Amino acid sequence: MNIKNIARPLTVTALFAALALTSCSAPEGGSSPSAAAASAAPSSVAPSPSKSSGPYGDFPTAAEACATISEQATGATLLPLSAAQGKTAELEQSKTELSRTAERAPDSVKADFAKLTQVAVAGVKDQTVFSSGKLQEAMAPVQGWLAANCT
Repeated sequence: MNIKNIARPLTVTALFAALALTSCSAPEGGSSPSAAAASAAPSSVAPSPSKSSGPYGDFPTAAEACATISEQATGATLLPLSAAQGKTAELEQSKTELSRTAERAPDSVKADFAKLTQVAVAGVKDQTVFSSGKLQEAMAPVQGWLAANCT
């Protein structure tokens, strides 16, 4: 595949990612300083997918769930760019973060985010995932959740 064929889907994907980022803003939360400190503290144990999640999944607040899911969904669209640039360490880090976010997501979006992750990772090796609309199709339910829960 020549660079022109790769550039077109990546440009569309980057535009799509920018639109996704600008359309979501997390609600203002009335969280206490202790809740903010808890959300900033790193977790030493990774949650298991079978762990029962609260209304915000394994995130302490709606704001953190919205911000992380939006950021990671947008990042998923940029995986091929890291791959095309030969940034293997960044690519592996992104895959790990996507999987972790899928595990932590609220039940209402968990399966959709896992599907988005799967499609985006597949797109690293198969660029037609982006040009065929498969990524946009997988992104739609996640964007719907963001629109319904994060505005």
